[in-house]
Amino acid sequence: MMDISFRPLLAGLCALPALLAQDSLGDRAHAVLAARCLGCHGSQAQGGLDLRTQAGALRAVQPGNSAASLLMARISGAKPPRMPMGGAPLTASETELLRQWIDQGAPYPAARAAEPKWTPPLAPRQVTPPAGGAHPIDAFLPVNKPLVSDGVFARRVWLDLWGLLPTPAELKRFEDDRTEGKRDKLVARLLSHKENYAGHWMSFWNDLLRNDEGVIYHGERKSITPWLRKALEDNLPYDEFARRLISPESPSDPDGFLTGVTWRGVVSASELPPMQAAQNSAQIFLGVNLKCNSCHDSFISKWQLADAYGLASFFAPEPLEMVRCDVKTGRVQQARFLFPELGSVPEGLDLKGRRAVAADLFTKPANGRFARTYVNRIWARLLGRGLVANVDDLSAEPWNADLLDWLAMDFAGQGYDTHKLLARIMNSRAYQLPSVTEVSAGPRYRFEGPERRRLSAEQLADAVASLTGEWRPVENRATREVAYAREWRFKSSPLTRALGRPIRDQVTTVRQSQPTMLQGLELVNGATLARMLRRGAQRLMGTLPPAPKALFDSGPVRGVKMRPRCEIDLTGASKLWLLLEDYDTYDPARARAGWMAAEFVTAAGAAVPAAEAFPATRLNALPLGTELVLDLAGKGFTRFVATAAVEEASAASDVNASVRLFAFTQEPDREQLVQAAGPTPVVRPHLSLATPQLAVIHLYRHALSRDPSAAEMMLARQTIGARLTPEILEDMLWALVMSPEFQYIR
Repeated sequence: MMDISFRPLLAGLCALPALLAQDSLGDRAHAVLAARCLGCHGSQAQGGLDLRTQAGALRAVQPGNSAASLLMARISGAKPPRMPMGGAPLTASETELLRQWIDQGAPYPAARAAEPKWTPPLAPRQVTPPAGGAHPIDAFLPVNKPLVSDGVFARRVWLDLWGLLPTPAELKRFEDDRTEGKRDKLVARLLSHKENYAGHWMSFWNDLLRNDEGVIYHGERKSITPWLRKALEDNLPYDEFARRLISPESPSDPDGFLTGVTWRGVVSASELPPMQAAQNSAQIFLGVNLKCNSCHDSFISKWQLADAYGLASFFAPEPLEMVRCDVKTGRVQQARFLFPELGSVPEGLDLKGRRAVAADLFTKPANGRFARTYVNRIWARLLGRGLVANVDDLSAEPWNADLLDWLAMDFAGQGYDTHKLLARIMNSRAYQLPSVTEVSAGPRYRFEGPERRRLSAEQLADAVASLTGEWRPVENRATREVAYAREWRFKSSPLTRALGRPIRDQVTTVRQSQPTMLQGLELVNGATLARMLRRGAQRLMGTLPPAPKALFDSGPVRGVKMRPRCEIDLTGASKLWLLLEDYDTYDPARARAGWMAAEFVTAAGAAVPAAEAFPATRLNALPLGTELVLDLAGKGFTRFVATAAVEEASAASDVNASVRLFAFTQEPDREQLVQAAGPTPVVRPHLSLATPQLAVIHLYRHALSRDPSAAEMMLARQTIGARLTPEILEDMLWALVMSPEFQYIR
């Protein structure tokens, strides 16, 4: 029944940027170079390559021979590292355009020859918006186009601020509102909801700060989730937010950020915690990449080994001896900031004192790069492309330097208030223009509207949950309370990993959003989404059976000393389900656990060992994920007793088994082995089943924030027929979720 999908999935997922045909090949090729390459290979000339002029490009381009050109080998990945380094690969159309450009002699637009060299400023720069704009941002970006409809705007704002879809009722209330400034009021209302706002932006900051829950590494790290969540809910000023991360002082401060990942075994000097702290803080807060020069002087930027060690020494108990390519130099580097003109470091400071100085240097008003880096990240998040295209290189030339500096100045002047920054951007015409998918033609990027953005992994999962009411429960490991939760609270799944959620052992500032074969396979044929939609359809129809309660729950079992006793009543039961689940095992494939000394007791009190009662079934030394279903019919058993235990070999540190065992006498619901209490993150929807037409209208308005077209309604009626069933509803949900209109922010 998949023919209800009104747009072919692959056509939407694989849509490629179109370049305007009326411009010259050189203009169109340089538009790609400007957008994707000049951030590093423009004024910075990283690696000695300056692509702004034909003469500079000859280091990597052989005019007339793309096959022999280093540029094409780097772009394709045939010669590592693939470029753009750390960014999304060029699309097929962009790559083909550059190939044609080189084969036709690599012509350059004449206007580029005399372009002045860009020098990135450090200090804040006072900028006055051009006259004539009702909103300061729009004075910099005058685009004469009509704004998007209320429905498109509402869906865009809900997803950008809450990561959730507006319900049909919320959408109608907004569309029916005729008061002046209703869009500004909607932004303010959504920003005021602490829980929903934080529940969305946690994923953004978890990526940046390498924070995650329940993830096992070849090492250890400390979660900062409670602090981070409260900081977002309270809208902690951004300068104070950064200070707490760089210089944690009180017990509630997030010292886990500086701890980083403490890798097991021997690691490179460039991966030690103080160096991680330097790399991460420079990248996140200043748009400076110190990865290369943490091992040796950088080949692609101005930064040297001493710069990385100078910053790392702020976060080390003692000044660090420099190590070049894992060879000690015998030279100790004292603490020194990346931009010494901002201030020196007093001698004799302890670790706490050096961290405090670092926090001051990062955030002091004279450091204009601090605010520029953040507003550029937020602009890229909301409009799809940063004012500096590479959000991790604030030394690159912005496509609108005046707007970047005005935004940074305004943000600092408003007390580094993130909510005010978001509102400032969202209340502009620039944010409310129709989205575009084309790369601007010509020698420089030209703003014509927000770029169409794909939903993040968490946004898509939460959108499906809000559409169907099918939310998953998560357990608070400190309190053991179980509540329904949004996707950020869970480990990544095959679906969310395919959609770009990182493993967060490195700073991730830009997720890979380009369509891939893995994404297509997971969306069309993956078990995760299939289960979500099947259960969602049943829940909307009221046919999803309630989850049974476990008769035994071992809780977390770790090591050989933890052996919870299981004793359950089997009276009247015809089957027994025994489940062995992973609970953060370091090496799950090698872990074994199970039910030790298991016995079945009869009504007469006779104890029958499990090996005799079920000789073909093994209850101990089981792999994680095992589900046993034992047929009790006719056996007369009234009790089951056993000990939940981890095998001794699985308790070793290189396996570190942590498991959980359950017993049921009704078929368990794998999505709710532990029953949740309390409300769902948003109220579960009510689908009117009075007529198929009402159900279809509800689904379209919830999923796409619009009514179905006449053709879509006719197709839906033909598919539903006389009666809406859970199976037909599942197909309708699948068609909507597969639609590019659902998967993208228009």
